[in-house]
Amino acid sequence: MTKAPIAAYPALRPRRLRQADWIRRLVRETTLQPSDLIWSMVVHDGKDARIPVASMPGVDRFSVSEAAKAAVEARALGIPAIAIFPYIDGDKKDARGSQASDPNGLIARAVKAMKDAAPEVGIMCDVALDPFTDHGHDGLIEDGRILNDPTIERLVEQGLMQAEAGADILAPSDMMDGRVGALRAALEGAGHQDVMIMAYAAKYASAFYGPYREAIGSAKALKGDKRTYQMDPFNTEEALREVAMDIAEGADMVMVKPGLPYLDIVRRVVEAFALPTFAYQVSGEYAMLMAAAQNGWLEEERAILETLTSFKRAGCAGIITYFAPRAAKLLGT
Repeated sequence: MTKAPIAAYPALRPRRLRQADWIRRLVRETTLQPSDLIWSMVVHDGKDARIPVASMPGVDRFSVSEAAKAAVEARALGIPAIAIFPYIDGDKKDARGSQASDPNGLIARAVKAMKDAAPEVGIMCDVALDPFTDHGHDGLIEDGRILNDPTIERLVEQGLMQAEAGADILAPSDMMDGRVGALRAALEGAGHQDVMIMAYAAKYASAFYGPYREAIGSAKALKGDKRTYQMDPFNTEEALREVAMDIAEGADMVMVKPGLPYLDIVRRVVEAFALPTFAYQVSGEYAMLMAAAQNGWLEEERAILETLTSFKRAGCAGIITYFAPRAAKLLGT
């Protein structure tokens, strides 16, 4: 792009383009709208319609029927998609995460209910075993080691179940090597060629996941950490290799996780691959903003929209966020 020469003051007064709301909106370089948001939602299998998550003020676990109502709300707000994650009771967990591929389980029933209620709203399912395992890891374990290839077999079973239930997007978050290619091949073979894959391509071993683990009930179960499969926060070139592999294996979209601490990675991925790139504004980012707002240290509504705008400014096609319904309402006013 050819850039216009820059005049000197006083011929150029940049404040002319900031003097009123109408002109600021007219020349705005980046826009944020409800269609940029994916609503991150936790579902549970109990009778209570909503169960508050203590570490995430304003976030609840939704029952299946309440999730269906939320899909209708998303449609009304202009939110195009919802990403669902399960809270599984401890007595239903085992070392293999058997519930992950249950065609009559929580996720299958939630997907079906939400698609029946609002078929126009896309449903994205997390492909990973950690909500379902009694050890809290994303993969199968043998002698303390996470097994890559046997885990992929379980992830394929899980992903096919989600596709059969009506999921529009599978989002493998496990960070096993080769899982995108295995999922794509399985989907093609089962006649689910239209099901999309949004790969958690650059998912870092982050300190910002704590509240989410409480929300899905895996915090106490987790033994050890996930640094043998999630990425080292000190690396950037590795992220580009991970993204390149997932694209080559058939990912339709890619994701960087967490969000705010990794906007530099988002920008590099967008510039390198020009593929729809998303960021996940994770639970710790949500909790951090809400804690500061509740203490009067931040203006809550401005902080929500400013942080979401930062993802768009970095080049994101969209943002997965717990703030989605709140932000959509703010944007609609």
